Amino acid sequence: MPGIAGLITRLPREQAEAALLQMVRAMHHEPAWDTGTWGDEPLGVYVGWAGRRSTFSHRVPLCNQRKEAALVFCGEEFSEPEFGTRLAGSGNRNSAERSAYFIDLYEEDPSFPAPLNGWFHGLLADRRRGKLVLFNDRYGLRRIYYHQSKEAFYFAAEAKAILEVCPELRSADPRGLGEFVACGCVLENRTVFAGINVLPPASAWIFREGALVGEKSYFEPREWEQQPPLTPEAYYENVRETFSRNLPRYFGGGERIGMSLTGGLDTRMIMAWHKPSPGSLPCYSFGGMFRDCQDVLLARQVAQACQQPHEVIALGQQFLSRFSHYAEQTVYLTDGCAGVNHAPDLYVNERAAEIAPVRMTGNYGGEVLRGVVAFKAVEPAGGLFKPELLSHVHRACETYNQIRMGHPLSFAVFRQAPWFHYGLLALEQSQLTLRSPYLDNDFVKVVYRAPRPARVEHDLCLRLIAEGDATLCRIRTDRGVGGKMSLLPAALSRKVLEFTAKAEYAYDSGMPHWLARIDKILSPFHPGRLFLGRHKFYHFRTWYKSDLGDYVQDILLDPRSRSRPYIERQAIELMIRDHIRGTRNYTVAIHKLLTIELLHRLFLDPK
Repeated sequence: MPGIAGLITRLPREQAEAALLQMVRAMHHEPAWDTGTWGDEPLGVYVGWAGRRSTFSHRVPLCNQRKEAALVFCGEEFSEPEFGTRLAGSGNRNSAERSAYFIDLYEEDPSFPAPLNGWFHGLLADRRRGKLVLFNDRYGLRRIYYHQSKEAFYFAAEAKAILEVCPELRSADPRGLGEFVACGCVLENRTVFAGINVLPPASAWIFREGALVGEKSYFEPREWEQQPPLTPEAYYENVRETFSRNLPRYFGGGERIGMSLTGGLDTRMIMAWHKPSPGSLPCYSFGGMFRDCQDVLLARQVAQACQQPHEVIALGQQFLSRFSHYAEQTVYLTDGCAGVNHAPDLYVNERAAEIAPVRMTGNYGGEVLRGVVAFKAVEPAGGLFKPELLSHVHRACETYNQIRMGHPLSFAVFRQAPWFHYGLLALEQSQLTLRSPYLDNDFVKVVYRAPRPARVEHDLCLRLIAEGDATLCRIRTDRGVGGKMSLLPAALSRKVLEFTAKAEYAYDSGMPHWLARIDKILSPFHPGRLFLGRHKFYHFRTWYKSDLGDYVQDILLDPRSRSRPYIERQAIELMIRDHIRGTRNYTVAIHKLLTIELLHRLFLDPK
């Protein structure tokens, strides 16, 4: 993900600058990306950056007129609708005015960066006060990795930048690895790398004379949790007013924006209230190789109703023929936070960037408004891992259960988003700028005031869509919610779509072993054509059996893979044989084993 990297140290300037250049080079993934460095020897800080120009101010670092304060900032900020994305060149302000805003805010507001609204991180150097402030957004979505050594405090948007200058850290943290196996992510701001952690959300860590002196947090979730609940009608009015008022700021900026449309409620709400002029907003959806999925079919109707162009970014043989490239890049670009199962997302986002460099999505809408829980702690298939690793897997399940006992919305936005969703976000942001209005500070704050018990049904969303654009409310969703244009009764439509969604899951990654054996017997009749592609555009169970079977064997049966100390070699050999034969289904296990093996090869094995 584009971002900053650097070190805070009392090392000699020449030595510190050499390390900084190594870190920046490790994050420079595209020739067209901007890079740069800046340092202040008296403060002991050396910072660099890499990424698309739009992710930074046109002037880095930003300085006040007296040159006493300097700021390196990466990300987007959406505090005032009239100015949109200040650092992306929007609004009527010039570069100097945009720079002055942040510096003035820091000098005038001691709570800085609390007033900022967006996904960002940065470093502020204050010569007059003799201090540095390393900070991130309150959700922690612009991640900062860090490592404290005797010589320096290293920080970076990507862990690989720290590994580049601290090769002694190229070893797996057993607890982090166990959490990844159980949860698909690492919990509590840990990583899979021993000695490297993640800055907690809403951090503003203070350094003086080259040393960390305060791990300050500028926001605590309890500030929002302690608000009194609203009545149902007052809650709806507050949600509607905040959403409609703040949405325009997310369509600001000088860059072209593309709308990533699905068949669900959250992108529909955006279209209902944004109201783009005809033909002004390119829309697209992700599709598969068998048929137009529900996202494509319904997004096409939504775009047509809004008089916007729509195209399908299809996943097909071109992707499968280059799967090894996309799998490796997925793991590499995200430091292992996104698994090989997200390789299709890298492919489609590459093509989305050709349509527009900014992608507007409905991401996080379900989690914020309807309480969607996207990940759980699950024990892996039996016999694949040795007891030493399984002890950490069991501990991960206990940790997860403890975390889930807190406020459900705080879990969604301050834990699920920066831990589980981060990998996909980092992968997407490596190709384009991704935006969503559903983690707007004002909006999330209002949702904390939902009537209790919290409402998770779809009524509020449907009412918002109807009030914004009644035409869009007449189009059902991919699960049959709402809509008045179907030939089937609403209840029957929902049941049919729920069945097809569950059937597709059961035929793909969720197929039980006993059904896999029946599917093998019926394989001459190609039963998959009945189920696959109706809701999803990727189908890993069948791919791992056929198109990607050789790749799975080449990676997981390689001597290097079989030598890993935490795997049961014979069990994995049997697993791969049974999956490729079609007698059992080990799709999820193969995802994780491939990801961990690539993690070793890219980051942990000796160079």
